[in-house]
Amino acid sequence: MEIAGALSYLHASAAFPIYHRDIKSTNILLDAKYRAKVADFGTSRSVAIDQTHLTTLVHGTFGYLDPEYFQSSQFTEKSDVYSFGVVLVELLTGQKPISSRRSQEEGKSLATYFITSMQLDRLFEILDAQWKKRPTMREVTAELEGIQISGKTSNGGQNYEEVEYVRTDSIEPWDVASSSTGTGPGLDGGPSSSLHEIPLLPYKSW
Repeated sequence: MEIAGALSYLHASAAFPIYHRDIKSTNILLDAKYRAKVADFGTSRSVAIDQTHLTTLVHGTFGYLDPEYFQSSQFTEKSDVYSFGVVLVELLTGQKPISSRRSQEEGKSLATYFITSMQLDRLFEILDAQWKKRPTMREVTAELEGIQISGKTSNGGQNYEEVEYVRTDSIEPWDVASSSTGTGPGLDGGPSSSLHEIPLLPYKSW
């Protein structure tokens, strides 16, 4: 809910609409009170209020990239929504956004795999099979507190199957520090607020 609210704020309530352009699980952090926050605005862009899309060099992470954006180079607010949808499917299935373990028929991308499974009425077959082994909330809380105490609050290691994609042309970074996004709901307020934040889905859990 917090991430959906944050994206809604960026798209419709900020002084100028803002497209994040790299929504993924490693850019969603949990703060000390376990509230989800959107982080890493390095590739974000602001647009005019009456502007419906942004034509730009394709930048993002394979597995989360909106296919229409990848083909047309036109990024819309729904491109962020697509990426958020992939994060939700990650949570439901416990699977990575891109995996070589899935067959060509199933689809290497998690989004394709999920849609195909839905069409074949196989939803319950692809949901996370480890639910019986999931810890209790008491155990989760203890683990999170242990991580905070040990200082291991970074974004976690890079997943080798998660490949950052950007074309070779240079892109001028958008200065998020000059905007008011840090005050919105579900938004990471910057370096000072990330001292007690941990990734939503640490890759070591896969």
